[in-house]
Amino acid sequence: MESNVVIHPDERVHKIYSLRGKKVMFDFDLADLYGLETRILKQQVKRNFERFPGDFMFQLTKNEWNELITNCDKFPANLRHFPVTPLAFTEQGVAMLSSVLRSKQAIMVNIAIMRAFVTLRQMIESNKELVQRIDELERKYDSQFQVVFEAIRKMITRKNEPRERVGYKISGSE
Repeated sequence: MESNVVIHPDERVHKIYSLRGKKVMFDFDLADLYGLETRILKQQVKRNFERFPGDFMFQLTKNEWNELITNCDKFPANLRHFPVTPLAFTEQGVAMLSSVLRSKQAIMVNIAIMRAFVTLRQMIESNKELVQRIDELERKYDSQFQVVFEAIRKMITRKNEPRERVGYKISGSE
């Protein structure tokens, strides 16, 4: 019996977040992928709690959840003000879910999610390789290209830094 579950690779990767220095997926996203209600997924986890140590799964603090809601607009509106914070599952926690959720759909979803984590690791690794190649080129060529290499490095590693204002300054009445 074939599963009708098809998860686009980009969708899988965009449901993986970085939190507490780990790549995680939230219970509501996993429940959605598995075709379950979030409460059912949480029930199964509670019944098998010993399978989910702190490095496999953890519950977000209220502050972490509020910060995520503030900075990320792709969470469902009905979850934003829910009194219970979500569970976050690391890659190992997602793998452990396959032993708890035993349906055909759960198996197919777990395979897709594991592939998403691999894709994410490959993307991170390719970015490291790019930085390493730039470093090699920087050492190879003389200082006339230093400005170019610094600009490229800033583009790769730049985060949301405040930018300088652009335009004319109009003073009061002069």
